[in-house]
Amino acid sequence: MKNLNKNNKCPLNYTMHLIGTKWKPLILFHLLDGGLRSGILQKKIEGISNKMFTQTVRELEKDGLLTRKVFPVVPPKVEYTLSKRGASLEKILRNLDTWGLEDAAH
Repeated sequence: MKNLNKNNKCPLNYTMHLIGTKWKPLILFHLLDGGLRSGILQKKIEGISNKMFTQTVRELEKDGLLTRKVFPVVPPKVEYTLSKRGASLEKILRNLDTWGLEDAAH
């Protein structure tokens, strides 16, 4: 398995290290239906600060879960999309969303 070593043999621990913060799953979820401009994506994530948004998308980009495209226009335009690796989390993210919807109804 990619990046699992003798000190980290648990696949769930590996996965949670990649997407287990408060903001990462939300950002990834909102990109499931296609790329979004930076400002639009940030507005979809209720309560996230500019600093935390920037830090989180940088981590997701570093880990290969999303891609960042900068358009050479004024004012600057940045768009985020899921990478193939990030898109492979779709089933997990949609299942978490469904579970939350169903559990909140109880």
